Amino acid sequence: MNKYLTTITLKGQPIKTVVFADSAIHARLMLEYQFGMNCILSSPIATTKESSEGISIEEALQMIKPLKPMTPQQLTIDTLKKQKDQATNRLKAERNRQKIAKAQKSLFNLSR
Repeated sequence: MNKYLTTITLKGQPIKTVVFADSAIHARLMLEYQFGMNCILSSPIATTKESSEGISIEEALQMIKPLKPMTPQQLTIDTLKKQKDQATNRLKAERNRQKIAKAQKSLFNLSR
């Protein structure tokens, strides 16, 4: 087993971590299995046993805190908020589309 140092992203933050694996590919696969695809920011690099840069996978896993499940009432409110935001965004887009269409029409009429 070799020690590999790499940088991963965890909750949007880059974290240096170490992993023990047979090869760099094995280290990459282990990290992607634990933390998800595309979590690796830098390729795993073999290091010496004495260097202690980075944190272990176990320490990184402890940094992840699970989310509590929402109650049905909270889910209903959350869904309604998301729908409201989507409707607001669609309204803005439609108003902008109509403004652009009106401006294009006036430019077309002026160019005649």
